[in-house]
Amino acid sequence: MMKNNLWLEGLSDAVGFVGGALLGFWAGRLFGLDLFAPGYGNASIGAILLVGLGGGLGLQVARRWRARQAAQSRDAKD
Repeated sequence: MMKNNLWLEGLSDAVGFVGGALLGFWAGRLFGLDLFAPGYGNASIGAILLVGLGGGLGLQVARRWRARQAAQSRDAKD
């Protein structure tokens, strides 16, 4: 049972992080920022920032979702 929980935790963290990073990437593209531009100009730094923020927010969303699921399962057992 514990092994399955760790697997679910890792998978949900990965999906949340990657999903958030992709949303940040596409938001940067929408604003005209190029993550893969040569050098470290303002546009590139802005895109890197959006990808990092998106990944972090996606990870937090995944962890809150997991906590909500755990609370619901505890309430269902009571």
